[in-house]
Amino acid sequence: MTADHDFLWLIRTQLARDLRALPATLRSTWSAAAAAQRCLTIADLRELAARKLPRPVFDFIDGAAGDELTARRNQEDLREISLMPRALSGAAEIDLATTVLGQRVRVPLLGSPTGGTGVVHPDGEVAIARALNEAGAGYVLSTAATRTLQEVATAAPGPLFFQLYLGPDRPLAARLLQEARDRGARALLLTVDTPGVGSRERDLRHRFMARRITFRSVVGGLTRPRWSYRMLTARHPLSPGLLADAARLENRVRHADLISQQFDPRLSWKDIAWVQAQWDGPIALKGVLRPEDAVRAEQLGLAGVVVSNHGGRQFDHAPSVVAALPAIVDAVGPDFEVLFDGGIRRGVDIVTALALGARACMAGRPFVYGLGAAGEAGVRRAIDLLTGELRLAMTLLGASSVSELDRSWLHPSPARPGEFPSTVARDQLIS
Repeated sequence: MTADHDFLWLIRTQLARDLRALPATLRSTWSAAAAAQRCLTIADLRELAARKLPRPVFDFIDGAAGDELTARRNQEDLREISLMPRALSGAAEIDLATTVLGQRVRVPLLGSPTGGTGVVHPDGEVAIARALNEAGAGYVLSTAATRTLQEVATAAPGPLFFQLYLGPDRPLAARLLQEARDRGARALLLTVDTPGVGSRERDLRHRFMARRITFRSVVGGLTRPRWSYRMLTARHPLSPGLLADAARLENRVRHADLISQQFDPRLSWKDIAWVQAQWDGPIALKGVLRPEDAVRAEQLGLAGVVVSNHGGRQFDHAPSVVAALPAIVDAVGPDFEVLFDGGIRRGVDIVTALALGARACMAGRPFVYGLGAAGEAGVRRAIDLLTGELRLAMTLLGASSVSELDRSWLHPSPARPGEFPSTVARDQLIS
């Protein structure tokens, strides 16, 4: 009888303990953070974000220009490239650290500048920057950010870069650069692929950029009550706080117009000197696809270029970033930094870009998918997935350090996108 009583006591005790823990168990199982943790890939985070966000908001972060051919090529061409593992390499310890535009990062990864991130989650750029900072990665803050430089720099004091859209209002640009420098940004990325705004047809169908509340947007908000609650209780989640602060605007309705004014088709090479006079740190041009443009940037004394097609959001039918990368690497000198920005969805994509000659990679959508899926916890999950896959890929390849990666790790397939001769007639490009 004693054993039976002991058994019944054990059941009662266990049930009581489980019932007391039930609220915490439910929170940990069904919370947004737990859902993000169950995601095994960036693609999973994208699907989760699609379920959590109203359709116009998801299409804003997921969409691209025109038929979205360039956006698809960015990923598809990366997947066509094969890598060759080395046997018995003894690569037990993996070193992912590198230096990007004078700043040391523990992983060769930067968060790309993404404008309007506050529409996804009110924490916006602060959440992304903080998560990247904790992981030892860098973050590039956009001119069109919804959170201010002060907010981001306070939350994430680690490697901080600033991205500038150079519009015709030079006093405004000068204030932006001064604020960025004062808040700890040590390198500048000047975007050069925005003479206008690309035809992002998903946004046009939703009338997203018109900032109009339509029946479709109301329905989308009602079906996503958590997102709606966050937006209703946040302060100015839809406004570019950084740019508005610099412009000293009080009327937030004008902010969308202010952003569009920064896209100047008159911007030319002669304007680079003005930027150099305003900024005493490293400067890289973001949005370069042609080798001769990279060579000219090098001649002007800039520190590097970001090979990018704006995630396919500007000119559709542009080549993929990985297709453009090798010729640019071959055309410039060894001390001129080339960064890769386009199509990163797996850690092995980072390995591929580094093997082709990039110093480091940038990614935007993966972290914004994470933000939409679960706020800052989702961003952390996206970072963990990419860096975990990167470390595993390096181990399986037999490479112990990212500094070892070069084209000798690539499988020599003549059909590989981005295949260029190993030597380029650099003198011809310079002339």
